[in-house]
Amino acid sequence: MRLMLADDSVLLREGLARLLRDAGHEVTAAVGDAGALLSAVAGRRPDVAVVDVRMPPSHTDEGLRAALEIRDRWPDVGVLVLSQYVERTSATRLLAGPPEGLGYLLKDRVSEVPEFLAALERIGSGGTVFDPEVVRRLLAGSPLGALTPRERAVLEHLAQGMVNTAIAERLHVSQSTVEKHVNAIFDKLGLTRTPGYSRRVLAILRYLDEAG
Repeated sequence: MRLMLADDSVLLREGLARLLRDAGHEVTAAVGDAGALLSAVAGRRPDVAVVDVRMPPSHTDEGLRAALEIRDRWPDVGVLVLSQYVERTSATRLLAGPPEGLGYLLKDRVSEVPEFLAALERIGSGGTVFDPEVVRRLLAGSPLGALTPRERAVLEHLAQGMVNTAIAERLHVSQSTVEKHVNAIFDKLGLTRTPGYSRRVLAILRYLDEAG
C-alpha cells in the first residue's frame, strides 16, 4: 500500500515509517503538520493516511480537521487517526460520514505490530477499525439505559467494523443471537429501515451523541 504519515513527533514519525517500509509498504510522505499532509495528498493520493489529532501550530485538532478534509475531498483515501487522546467530538464527526476506510486507534494501545499492520490493511481495503477503548470511553456515562450489557458489547464490536459472524465468535454466542441483539438495539433506538442510511452507523452515532 501507499501510505502517508502526519505526526509532529519526529521520532515516532520516522520510526513508524521504517516499520511500514520493512513490512513492504511504500511511505510516500512523512510530515509534521496538517498543511503539509494535505499538500502531499493532493499531489499523490495514498491508499491510507495515518494522522495524529493534535499537531502544530495550536496542537488542538489540526490533524482531525485535515482528516475530515481528506474524507471530504478524496473519499477514496483511507484515514487512520492514531492519537494519544480520545476526542469525543472528533470521533463523532468522523463517524458522521461514510464508515468505509476509516479507523481510530490509541497510540499507547498499539503494542502488537501485526495487529497494527492488519488494521491498516483493513482500512486500505475499505474496512473500519475502532479501538475498543475508544468506543468504551465514548460510550461511558451515556444517559441511555435501555440497552442491556450484552447489547452494549455488541454495539462496541459493531463500532470496530466487525460483522455479525465475527461478533458471534468474539462473544461466544450464535450468529442468530447476535442478530437478535442488533435488531433489539435498532428497536430501542427507534432506527427504522431507511433507504440510503446504515442503521449500524446511525446506532453508533446515537450513542456518541448521548455520550458527548
